[in-house]
Amino acid sequence: MHSLSMYDKGTARAEGARYQDDIEAGLEGMNALLKPIWNYNKKRRDKKKGPYKPRMVFLLGNHEERIHRHVNANPSLIGKLSYQDLRLEDYGWEVHDFLKPAQINGVWYAHYFYNPFTGKPYGGKAATRLNNIGFSFTQGHQQGRDEAEKPLANGKTIRGLIVGSFYQHDEQYKGPQGNNHWRGCIYKTEVEDGNYCLVELSLRYLLNNWT
Repeated sequence: MHSLSMYDKGTARAEGARYQDDIEAGLEGMNALLKPIWNYNKKRRDKKKGPYKPRMVFLLGNHEERIHRHVNANPSLIGKLSYQDLRLEDYGWEVHDFLKPAQINGVWYAHYFYNPFTGKPYGGKAATRLNNIGFSFTQGHQQGRDEAEKPLANGKTIRGLIVGSFYQHDEQYKGPQGNNHWRGCIYKTEVEDGNYCLVELSLRYLLNNWT
């Protein structure tokens, strides 16, 4: 939602930015993401097999939330701009509002987690956040990859995971020294009661092997 960025408002970076272009870019990306599932299910229909329907959970982030903030600041746009423009439910996503956590197999997911007394995001390394949050969590928001695990005396293990960058470009606001961060996604196996095993899939690996 570059067109609604308050950081770029009044600067050259905002020149030519359009809300509809942002929406269409999101739809184009969603089609590319889900097309392999659609093609797979088409083949299954030809063989008279049931469709593959994974549970798909979408956690709204601060960039999508720009829509809500913009409408709140400009009430005349109520009914004209909304999350519905993203068509997430149409694509089959289970949508969670910005910062509303979703719990799956003992792991809590949110765009980020914050101190309930101050409203400010927890900072520091994943190990520090795990101690402060107190349960298994996975979040985005912050570029790079950081993870921690903590065995408990009751036989359980809780894990913290931060993965917030899956793109090929460099972020201008981070400058020439701030863009050397990991980009990729995480595949979890054996997810149970807040514990799991990790498989790291870097963006370079995916581009080299799946394009």
